[in-house]
Amino acid sequence: MPSVSRIDLQGSRTFLARLGIGIKSGRQKIPRVLEGGAGITEGLLLKLADQVDVVEPVVKFTETLRGKPGVGEIHNVGLEKWEPSEGAVYDLIWIQWCIGHLNDEELVQFLERCKSVLEKEHGLIVFKENLSTWGQDKFDELDGSVTREDEKFQQLFKKAGLKLLKSDMQRGFPVVKNRQLLPLKMYALRPEQ
Repeated sequence: MPSVSRIDLQGSRTFLARLGIGIKSGRQKIPRVLEGGAGITEGLLLKLADQVDVVEPVVKFTETLRGKPGVGEIHNVGLEKWEPSEGAVYDLIWIQWCIGHLNDEELVQFLERCKSVLEKEHGLIVFKENLSTWGQDKFDELDGSVTREDEKFQQLFKKAGLKLLKSDMQRGFPVVKNRQLLPLKMYALRPEQ
């Protein structure tokens, strides 16, 4: 759905710009990014960073990235199995639309591993996921994924030792087949001191 993709990328660019990251004047391009789930590597992250490493279990999603300028390490494993490369340090870790298959403990452990490889002074984790609108976390029996409530995300971030710096809702998504898409929220996180 091209309009959703375009709107999603614009919302992400705007959110990062508010954090001082971007390519326009007064903002910084960053040295190294880790993307959890290969979804916006080309549309956003390669424009903002010198190197983008990717964690994505589905090989067909990463094959088109291999050998592209700016693409670094490709880890074809699930987030729950990803282990950072020795000496890796990331200025930004971007996680979007890919944690629904992790249970709460796996998500906390993944976030702790991310935290361990963040650049100490200004490194950020940006987390962008759909929110449950059912008054509780919603388990999808068809694909085995879970859509969590905002409150649950906040609890899991805290459990992983992360503090919230900024958050915002994605705006502008169209109604598709007479249905509003699930709310999509962006969180900027940094380790608690």
